[in-house]
This record gives sequence, structure tokens and C-alpha cells, in this order.
Amino acid sequence: MGELAQEAGFPDGVINIVPGYGETAGDALVKHRGVDKIAFTGEGRTAEIIMANAAPTLKRLTFELGGKSPNIVFADADLEAAVDGTMVGMLLNQGQCCCAGSRLFVQDAIYDDFVERVAEKARARKLGNPFDSTTEQGPQVDQAQFDKIMRYIHQGRTEGAKLAAGGERWGTKGYFVQPTVFSHVRDDMRIATDEIFGPVLCALRFSDLEEVVARSNATEYGLAAAVWTRDISKAHAIAAQVRAGTVWVNCYDAFDAAAPFGGFKRSGIGRELGEKALENYTELKTVNIKL
Repeated sequence: MGELAQEAGFPDGVINIVPGYGETAGDALVKHRGVDKIAFTGEGRTAEIIMANAAPTLKRLTFELGGKSPNIVFADADLEAAVDGTMVGMLLNQGQCCCAGSRLFVQDAIYDDFVERVAEKARARKLGNPFDSTTEQGPQVDQAQFDKIMRYIHQGRTEGAKLAAGGERWGTKGYFVQPTVFSHVRDDMRIATDEIFGPVLCALRFSDLEEVVARSNATEYGLAAAVWTRDISKAHAIAAQVRAGTVWVNCYDAFDAAAPFGGFKRSGIGRELGEKALENYTELKTVNIKL
């Protein structure tokens, strides 16, 4: 990245790459009095440590943290588009995505059919070498993340959720996890409350708008949400009432550099992207001259 920055014409020193772990390099940057601003993307408990260590210098902080984003599908939606969007929301970057649509809320009338459509797509997904252009899903980032995901899959089975697809390791080498779809999930199950950060989808039933809004908000996170419906009134109601920094309507993971991105509650502080993000890195100065 540093070499590319130089090649692009950035003067030396504008971008500095400091390798190291959080408790060493990260800790030093957070505590240093010459650093005025820290932006952190990661997990909430790490953000708490950063806040505490930044307190003596009163430096500015922005955080983009975890998520357990609701992906809401009404019976009047374009189901084919919703299935494709659900796959993107579930599997982008092997599910290692803060805004992953890992809580799939499907209206009663279409629940069984929709979950089976998603499961069928998950079963057909091609895993393999990420350098192969035909591969659709690569491995998880490391052994620790792989083990964490597999523990959650085991816990989902233990708590009574039903496997509609996946649930196993893929292959014998590397950190590959089959795209996993759980049905008959309850809101209180750990797979429905915790950020798994892997290719695991929890499908939950709902009956009406008021119910799904309340259940969508019953989480410590609030990074993103999506709604699939042909009824613009429903779409606006979800957008207004679900506590999330980004709400996608009839799409998922649709980003633009001009559109602010960030979370409510434990999903973060501040926004990235867009004009608002620039305010985090500038100071407003007032100069008053007597004439």
C-alpha cells in the first residue's frame, strides 16, 4: 500500500504504515500526544480500550464497529431479487463484513419457500482458491476465526435451530466454511444475537411491520439494515423506524463514496465517507479582527 501511495504521487510522510498489534503499535498511537485523531474499525471491546487510553490526551475518536444487521423481506417483494441480495448480504467477503445481513427476517406467508431458495443458492455456491476467477467464496481469514465460526454453528444446532444448508467445513485444507443457513431461529439464540463474522445466516419469521421493527431494534448493534418490498410506504416506515446508520431498500451492500456510513449504538461513533466524514479530520478556526 505504501509503494502504491508513492507511485500515485503522495509525498513521503503523508501516509505512514506502522505494522504491529493493537497492544503495541495501536496502543502507542492512541496514547501519543502528537496524534490528534484516531479512526478504528473493529470490535466493540477494543473500542472501549481505545476510548480509555485516549482520555488523557482528549483526542478525537471515530469508530466503525460490529453489526447484526436485519435483512427484512416482505411477502410483496421481488423474491428473486431478494434472494440474490440476501446472498450478497450474507456472503460478501466470506461473511467477514461488519454490515453483513446475518439476521434474515422473512414474512410468514413466504418463509418456507424463501428460505429454501436461499439454501439452494448456498448449496450451489463454488468454494475454492480465491485466485481462481470462477471461485465464489474463499477461506476465512485465519484459524481463530474459522474455529469461532464452527463453534457458533455447533451452538446453533444445540439451541434447536435447523440447518437448511451448510454447517460443515469445506475440504480438508485451509479455513473454508460452507455457506450455512439456519431456519427456525429464535431471537434469543446466540447465533441471532452475536456477531459471528462468517458465512452464517439466521432466518427468522415475522408477521407484520410493527413486530419486525421492534425485533430488528432489539439488539446492541445498529450499523445497517435492508428491506425488500414493492410498497414504498413500508420501505419508508422501515427506514424511519429501524435504528441503523444505513438502510438499503431493495438492494444490499450498495455503497457510494458520497454516502455516509456508520452506526448507531455499539456499532460505532461518527461516519465514514461523504462530506460529514471530512469534519472528523479538520478543525474549524474563527479569526476575529477589529477594523
